[in-house]
Amino acid sequence: MIRANNPKLSTWIPVPNNSDFPIQNIPFGICLINNKKVGVSRIGDSVINLSVLFEEGCFKNIISRNYFANDYLNSFLDLNKKTWRLVRDKISELFSKEMNESLKSKCLSNIKDVTMCMPVRVGDYTDFYSSRQHAYNVGCMFRDPNNALLPNWLHIPVGYHGRASSIVISDTPIIRPKGQQITPESSTPSFGPSKLLDFELEMAFITGKGKSLGNNISTNEAEEYIFGMVIFNDWSARDIQKWEYVPLGPFLGKSFASSISPWIVTLDALQPFKCSGEKQIPKVLPYLEFNGNKNIDINLEVLISSKNFSDHSIVKSNYKYMYWNMCQQLAHHTINGCNINSGDMMASGTISGKNASSFGSMLELSWKGTKPLKMPDGSTRKFINDNDTITMKAFSEKNGLRIGFGNVRTKVLPAT
Repeated sequence: MIRANNPKLSTWIPVPNNSDFPIQNIPFGICLINNKKVGVSRIGDSVINLSVLFEEGCFKNIISRNYFANDYLNSFLDLNKKTWRLVRDKISELFSKEMNESLKSKCLSNIKDVTMCMPVRVGDYTDFYSSRQHAYNVGCMFRDPNNALLPNWLHIPVGYHGRASSIVISDTPIIRPKGQQITPESSTPSFGPSKLLDFELEMAFITGKGKSLGNNISTNEAEEYIFGMVIFNDWSARDIQKWEYVPLGPFLGKSFASSISPWIVTLDALQPFKCSGEKQIPKVLPYLEFNGNKNIDINLEVLISSKNFSDHSIVKSNYKYMYWNMCQQLAHHTINGCNINSGDMMASGTISGKNASSFGSMLELSWKGTKPLKMPDGSTRKFINDNDTITMKAFSEKNGLRIGFGNVRTKVLPAT
């Protein structure tokens, strides 16, 4: 067992009931403390300044320089899984024992007193399309049930290269995008704000330093190169996307914004929640074969709020529904020799289960706008309105242990 995962560990830091951040989590992030960005972790509602811990000699014989005094965690991710694990184990050890008051006052802040920032500088971002039910639903809407999945879908983890610069942290408002759209009644496009703005419920994994250009990462090696995960809201302008995506795929309908949760939960912390995935038929090619359980049981929820009502749950789903797992996604991504870098982000694609309540987008929930969702104030939603706020939550739970991600919360502002 990974030492920091020991379910018997306890801490003197208060941890509220049903907190996403017990001592067995130890996530990583970046926050602003006293006008300076530093690397941090979290237990309960206490934020731990890892830069201070380094300066106090707490990571002696593990790391030789202060990787937590930077604006991003990329240099820490440049290390390796053994070092990541040793640092996380050490943090766990420090806060499961008594600590002198001087160090406590130097390294601890309340979550309410800090500002969370982007945890990594995202150099490259790939979005996959790996939920079979989501792909099937979309195929039924735009083709027919007999041809819902395209011929390649059961053979490769389909993905595309997205825009890294517009990935933003939770609580960053987004502006409704504008672009070209076309209606069934017209043969020529018009220009204006998107009328079909949608969220997509996803998770994303963040990589450490990969192999050099020309070398691939196998499914058996993949977990050595994956640091951890965040919640990922892949905002989508369906009307802009529909007009532009042939023949080269998504562009302006996606690139205006994606939102992530601030805490990176390590793959180590999620190890107790690994599970088997859907049996893959037909059999995959050898480079996509894998051993053991590679899916992860993560409960997901989407809530919507607006001026006249507070958080209203509209989706409950689970990351375990993914057809293609992270190891397969990374193996496929690199099989042509493509190199990955520290801080690269790989989003799962929209996560949908078989029940309508587990569909991970408004496109599916309202079935292309034909089945509006009723809100608590009596209004309805086919897609997302101006001044709506979308919140996504994620956590794993087993045998009384809960490891969570917090949330990603985003308000939609009117087009400018």
